[in-house]
Amino acid sequence: MSDVPIHFAYTTRFNAVLAYIDANLEGDLSVKTLSQVANFSAFHFHRQFTAFVGVPVSRYVQLMRLRRAAHRLAAAADHSVLEAALGAGFESPEAFCRAFRRAFGMTPSAFRKEPNWQVWSAVFAIPHFSRTIIMQVRIVDFPEVTVAALEHCGPAGLVNESVGRFIKWRMQSGQSPVASSRTFGIPYNNPDTTPAHAFRFAICGEIHEAVAPNEFGVHEMVIPAGRCVVVRHTGSPDHIGETIYPIYRDWLPASGEELRDHPLFFHYLSAYPETPQDQWQTDVYVPLQ
Repeated sequence: MSDVPIHFAYTTRFNAVLAYIDANLEGDLSVKTLSQVANFSAFHFHRQFTAFVGVPVSRYVQLMRLRRAAHRLAAAADHSVLEAALGAGFESPEAFCRAFRRAFGMTPSAFRKEPNWQVWSAVFAIPHFSRTIIMQVRIVDFPEVTVAALEHCGPAGLVNESVGRFIKWRMQSGQSPVASSRTFGIPYNNPDTTPAHAFRFAICGEIHEAVAPNEFGVHEMVIPAGRCVVVRHTGSPDHIGETIYPIYRDWLPASGEELRDHPLFFHYLSAYPETPQDQWQTDVYVPLQ
């Protein structure tokens, strides 16, 4: 399965959200409303938006409202502060003036008299628009590796139950000892855009012999050799999307590379509980042509 439609669909959804915000600055731009526009659950939407755009959704909405207000104040002498406040979606001129002053270091009235566009530009230096996200990427030739795999099918939130089952197999079989065998994970689809019942994830441990018959459902498979771009994620695997999406959104279009028709995969460099999850390191491999 290719990851291309999954991640391009993700970009398309968030571009739709940004367009919706721009067209509805005077309306309801709550997380609930915007998550419905993106067709994501509200639970995941806020973190995903921050990873994609570079600022939290509430901050982005406020900045876009302030941007419209600043333009109108500077362009139309008869545009009152009250009109600017209401047009920017603020409930009162006082709340608008406080937000404007925090953002620009001056009152709306002072900005209209003498707009400081240098400060204005700095306020709107949002990573999504400036593309200033820096990633430490490597391109490597990944050698084929044979693994024992347990496939999880169902909600992403229950993956840890399958991990526990795989650990039991590891301990009982002795075929893929954690101390000397690499551990991998293969998401066959994106949990953020896939119905919970359809999500699939393979939990894998390196092996050097055939998998013995077992009651755990563990079987043998191969992660194929090939070129990959690798980015290291530090922190809980729950937030690994914040490392994955910039690869597709920022690095890939500028790299001239093309994706290979194989899912991305994770190489877990840390183990729990020896290493707290917020200090975990995981290498994300994205297969290339």
